[in-house]
Amino acid sequence: MTSSPDRVNLRPLSPATRLARALAPWARRLILWAFAIWCLFPIYWLATMSLKRQVDAMARTPRFWFQPIWDNYLAVIKAGDIWNYFGSSLIVALATTAVALALGIPTAYVLARYRFRGNSDFGFWILSTRMTPPVAMLIPFFVLYVRTGLMDTYPGLVIAHVAINLSIVVWLMKGFFEDLPSELEEAAFMDGATYFQAFRQICLPVALPGIAAVAILSFLFSWNEFLFSLVLTNEIRTVPVGLYSFVGYQQVRWGELSASAVLMLVPVLAFVFIFQKQLVRGLTMGATK
Repeated sequence: MTSSPDRVNLRPLSPATRLARALAPWARRLILWAFAIWCLFPIYWLATMSLKRQVDAMARTPRFWFQPIWDNYLAVIKAGDIWNYFGSSLIVALATTAVALALGIPTAYVLARYRFRGNSDFGFWILSTRMTPPVAMLIPFFVLYVRTGLMDTYPGLVIAHVAINLSIVVWLMKGFFEDLPSELEEAAFMDGATYFQAFRQICLPVALPGIAAVAILSFLFSWNEFLFSLVLTNEIRTVPVGLYSFVGYQQVRWGELSASAVLMLVPVLAFVFIFQKQLVRGLTMGATK
């Protein structure tokens, strides 16, 4: 005697359920659009401020309709200081990224693959450097730099930025390496590879998306850093410190300040847009098994 198949519930859905299912995609889209507007509005406001006259920028009631002008951009470009700020930020950000990756990637690999006495303590110590507020480390850095002659130098500023970003590089890369299957290295060891060869020829190529993501984040953090660049330098001015020069004692030149910020924001947005696939792929490595 064969058993009867399970009966399928064919009762029609209620009107409320059908309406909820029909509106669910639109509700999700509405939430996403609202979030996108919330995130993009500051960029829109910055761009419009760069095209306003001082009287429009200082209006008590925000003016969304105004006569745009390009005088602010012309004044900033003719001054020429903005390109010095751009060059200084580019040098410091690229050097910081290179040094942070050179130090952080091998450290992360060792913490992820090998167990030794003090492994967790050493990893937590690296992470704790990010927990400390940067202003708490500012005075020791200042005193040390004055005594060693690193004040107002590119190497000194790079060292400070590396100290801030190194923990991020180590802990992100540590997660990437932990998600890589150890069988890859075991196969390399069976073929006679050394530990360094397995790391360089096997793990690094596989972890390239993660390395790209960490490099982008390190570059952006260094590019946007303000406090150390303000205190530890005088002649060398990065973009955030250079923008601060438009803030006077009694007046803020909103038009020129916004125009300079837009000019410095364009390369960063272009950089992120070009490498967005690597960034998203790297940050989602290990999210699924």
